[in-house]
Amino acid sequence: MGLPRLAQLRAAGEKITMLTAYDATFAAVADAAGVECLLVGDSLGMVCQGLPSTVGVTLDAMAYHTECVSRGLHRVQGTAWLIADLPFGCYHESKEQALRSAARLMQAGAHMVKLEGGGWTAPVVEFLVQRGIPVCAHLGLTPQTVHALGGYRVQGRDEEAAATLRRHAHELQDAGAAMLVLEMVPARLSAELTAELPHCHTIGIGAGQGTAGQVLVMHDMLGINLGKNPKFVHNFMADAGSVRGAIEAYVQAVKQGHFPDDALHAW
Repeated sequence: MGLPRLAQLRAAGEKITMLTAYDATFAAVADAAGVECLLVGDSLGMVCQGLPSTVGVTLDAMAYHTECVSRGLHRVQGTAWLIADLPFGCYHESKEQALRSAARLMQAGAHMVKLEGGGWTAPVVEFLVQRGIPVCAHLGLTPQTVHALGGYRVQGRDEEAAATLRRHAHELQDAGAAMLVLEMVPARLSAELTAELPHCHTIGIGAGQGTAGQVLVMHDMLGINLGKNPKFVHNFMADAGSVRGAIEAYVQAVKQGHFPDDALHAW
């Protein structure tokens, strides 16, 4: 799996599927179940380390889990596209700091790095892309800055906020970002952005059906997280006989347009 293949899926109107993964075994199972993209998310701080947010996750932890996931894919000759989060504080100081951090994750086995936020991040994205590092951006609810956003709430609801989000999305595409996670963004705005960004594949989480693909935290969709699931999450394990069966059901639901259900999860 690579960026050209993801572009082919989008051009054919087929949704891209993504799940988080933090270890070799779950990575191998998800890959075998047909998930196109695996995200080593800094959500590992909450679901694996028991932290209250993603802010405490270190670059060392991200590199370790990226290596674990990469080994799982190599063991089964996996094909999933592997994305790793740049954690809080490791790309904020300078573009050179971002390059050092991104290189660490790429050397650990990532095919792409992900960073959060818009505006100031566009020059960072451009700097990394020019140096051969594919970048996935992340707008809407950005967990690393959840305290500044006032909590886990929908972003881009009013006209001014939507205009800012749209401007940032276009700047990130122009900077070379090949993917863009839209988290807790109104479905209509997500669909509009997807149409406006032909060179940047939008991946939604709590952002409606209109994106080019979907992502969930694996622990959420298996119903085994430590807290209450967000309302946009479906427990695919409830009707499956195995973890692989649950992941296959998720892939099928996304591909067939059954998940997410905009009628149930409209903002």
